[in-house]
Amino acid sequence: MKKHEIVGFKRANLGKVEAQNLRAQGYVPSVLYGGDEQVHFYAPNMLFRELLFTPDIFNVTLNIEGTEYNAILQETQYHPVNDALIHADFLQIIPGKEIKVEVPIKLTGTSTGVMKGGKMNQKLRKLRVQGLAENIPDYVNVDVTELDLGKSVKVGALKAENFVILTATSNPIASVDIPRALRGTLGK
Repeated sequence: MKKHEIVGFKRANLGKVEAQNLRAQGYVPSVLYGGDEQVHFYAPNMLFRELLFTPDIFNVTLNIEGTEYNAILQETQYHPVNDALIHADFLQIIPGKEIKVEVPIKLTGTSTGVMKGGKMNQKLRKLRVQGLAENIPDYVNVDVTELDLGKSVKVGALKAENFVILTATSNPIASVDIPRALRGTLGK
């Protein structure tokens, strides 16, 4: 996992008005849970950019008024009109305790079906997994080299070491679609 640090400040008031005032000043109200107690805090909006605009998972060091917590970004909420980040939830990483997280999927190889004129269609971009933080991979590689026209690879075909895949095994990850121009020629 990549590393990132966010410096924040504890929230004295937890009301809606206080949260709106923080957002107006360029801060993101946030909460850290999963440890002994929930920690409500706020941090400058600009510190979240690297976390949000990438599919990668980050091991985030939260420095909240001098106390450091090891965490991952679990969930974000955005404004429905302007897409501004309005809230972030972090899950504290505790050594020896498993976490659930979504891991990006990367397709590798050039498919046989694509070389025959098919179109690669990635249907699943992330896998939900569970395991110890140190065992969770940055991403899951899926080799599509053997995929032929009209074929797909499903979650059940993946092998997980030291973590468990929670996404349903019947979900397709990627398929090679047959273009309309090729459909008539395949039967001949």
